[in-house]
Amino acid sequence: MATPIIRLENLVKVYKVGETEVRALRGVTYAVEAGEFLAIMGSSGSGKSTLMNIIGCLDRPTSGTYFLEGEEVSTLSRDELARIRNQKIGFVFQTFNLLPRTTALENVELPLLYSAHIHSKQRVELALQALESVGLQDRAYHKTNQLSGGEQQRVAIARALLNSPTLILADEPTGNLDTKTSNEIIEVFTQLNQKKNITMVMVTHEPDIACFARKRIYIRDGEIVKEESNGEGCENFSGKESRP
Repeated sequence: MATPIIRLENLVKVYKVGETEVRALRGVTYAVEAGEFLAIMGSSGSGKSTLMNIIGCLDRPTSGTYFLEGEEVSTLSRDELARIRNQKIGFVFQTFNLLPRTTALENVELPLLYSAHIHSKQRVELALQALESVGLQDRAYHKTNQLSGGEQQRVAIARALLNSPTLILADEPTGNLDTKTSNEIIEVFTQLNQKKNITMVMVTHEPDIACFARKRIYIRDGEIVKEESNGEGCENFSGKESRP
């Protein structure tokens, strides 16, 4: 069998708040296969953001192990985690995290700005290709304040694609968007997942958005309490239940 992209084994995360210990994760074990599209759901304080931070190598578990493409990353140093993030993971956030007063192209170029082996012409070409993959090639030279919310999120997705990541992590990517725009953005994710076989992991609190994913896990009190596949549990969201 192929090695899972993500393999979590008995992950525990404990935070100290004064004299109190808060157990954000309580022994999470799960695997995500290559090319999967997974949604993580749970209420505020359930542990889903903590889990996403560990998967994104932004935090380390208190105990347990995390393998990314077969490499144990749960005990790596800060510099090694930064290398993993730069080489293997693309991030998309609810707030877009774009630089103001700069163009879409300049924002997308950012991950390669300090790559000495890539010259400026090649950097521009790669950024334009990424913008084209999200349908924004004609807006490349528009500044971020000239773009709609949906277009700004597409720029953020293009930026996440620039290093050809193994994995894209999206944290509430439609949280600031209206329903129509949210569906357009999730359709971009779906196309990237299906046509480019990019593994997607998305945190969302919106059941209709989660139903675009092929698998969904529900977290409560730091534990996975339910898993659904394909259209299971999505019968009330027209069109989503028939997705592959």
